[in-house]
Amino acid sequence: MHERQDVRTILNRTTNTVASIRFHLILVAILAFPLISGCQNLKPLPDGLSLQGGEFPSSEVAFIADTSWIDENGQRQVEQALFDDLFRIIDKAQEVIVLDMFLYNDFQGPVPETTRPLAGELTNALIDKKKQQPDMLIVVITDPVNELYGGLQSPYFEQLEQAGIRVVVTDLRKLHDSNAVYSFFWRLLFKPFGNSAANTLPNPIGAGCVSIRSYLELLNFKANHRKVLIADHGSTYVGFVSSANPHDGSSAHRNAAIRFTGEAVADLLQSENAVLELSGHAPVEIDIPRDHVNATTSVQVVTEGKIEDVVLAEINRAAVGDKLDLMMFYLSDREVIAALKQAHERGAKLRLLLDPNKDAFGREKNGIPNRPVAHELTAAGIPIRWCSSMGEQCHSKMLLAQDDTGRNVIVTGSANFTRRNLDDYNLETDVVVRGHHSDSVFVAAHEYFEESWKNTDDRIYSLPYERYEDRSFWRRRLYRFMEWSGISTF
Repeated sequence: MHERQDVRTILNRTTNTVASIRFHLILVAILAFPLISGCQNLKPLPDGLSLQGGEFPSSEVAFIADTSWIDENGQRQVEQALFDDLFRIIDKAQEVIVLDMFLYNDFQGPVPETTRPLAGELTNALIDKKKQQPDMLIVVITDPVNELYGGLQSPYFEQLEQAGIRVVVTDLRKLHDSNAVYSFFWRLLFKPFGNSAANTLPNPIGAGCVSIRSYLELLNFKANHRKVLIADHGSTYVGFVSSANPHDGSSAHRNAAIRFTGEAVADLLQSENAVLELSGHAPVEIDIPRDHVNATTSVQVVTEGKIEDVVLAEINRAAVGDKLDLMMFYLSDREVIAALKQAHERGAKLRLLLDPNKDAFGREKNGIPNRPVAHELTAAGIPIRWCSSMGEQCHSKMLLAQDDTGRNVIVTGSANFTRRNLDDYNLETDVVVRGHHSDSVFVAAHEYFEESWKNTDDRIYSLPYERYEDRSFWRRRLYRFMEWSGISTF
């Protein structure tokens, strides 16, 4: 009898001890959550990020774009110029090339895109240049998604490094957490173990297999999303900022870019040196002239959260009769949406051309966020059309502003108008071009938008709002939750 009571007492004590341990672990997690996740986002950004450069005149500013349309036979056609322009810059360089690209791989979805093997073309162009100029400094900065966060080796990066080209994979862990709830647990439970190659699960974005830890880090939903090139150009330097990736699966997308010279290139290099330094690498030390030039067009480099400041300023200044044209892959930021509605109420003339968010590398999407947002903006009276597409995406991110004095502004680059892209979570780079509507860069940009907004008898560039209208209340609620929480890919 006494022995049974002793056993029962021991069991009760053990149960109480386990319950106490469980309680204290839960309490520690609850107390640690705001400490770890909150403190990470309360920390200042690494030095040099969220840059607002100066407005510098430039004597050479060009708008370059890729486009697509549906022909009279219902077939997709593409017309591309962007990477051809980038390859010409690389070919002419003699001293230095600094390249920062988000997606740099040949990953494909269930339906392969065969338009162009961009990852291989870029790799060959850089290696050929290094062979021609062995002493030339070439630095390639990229996002860890191309190596599945340490779960795969990139054959392109291996080739570049073997050729003597410096490859820097961005350290995203020092950035703020957009998906803070998840990232708290990831930092606490999984980050200490790092990552390595494994054949545990299929690669979520391409061929091969990766570890579970690759998936776990992917769910932080953060990126170096920039698309930038800096190179010497005769006696000066050239900057190139775009929305396009050297990614085979993206090779048919519509994209836009600005090529420019002048003092703004020095700010662009400063912004890239910030990424090198946060990733533990030495900056690129070159002397880019800051000589003043006489020109009617100015260029300004803005990164991360400073992009939103410029965008809101341009939208908020639009008055009666002023024009705002927006072409955007993802539109979800609540401040931008509110500003667009207010500009419309003030009498500004708005046109929005959006991707229908129906395709992602052969996979069908549910239309979030653009379709719920379009429902809201259409209800406010703002005209909206959808880019027509057959597997490719309307990947441009471009705001055009024009007032009744002829003042024109272009804001374009890597940043979608979403919380993640505009609120200091992702690394992003845009340029702001200001000048008169008769300047060639504005003529080209407006022609690109007009062509995309309108159709001809044999070319369908865009479709009416009704084609992808979505009145679903639940998808509107889901979009708002995803935008607020960060539990999303946009």
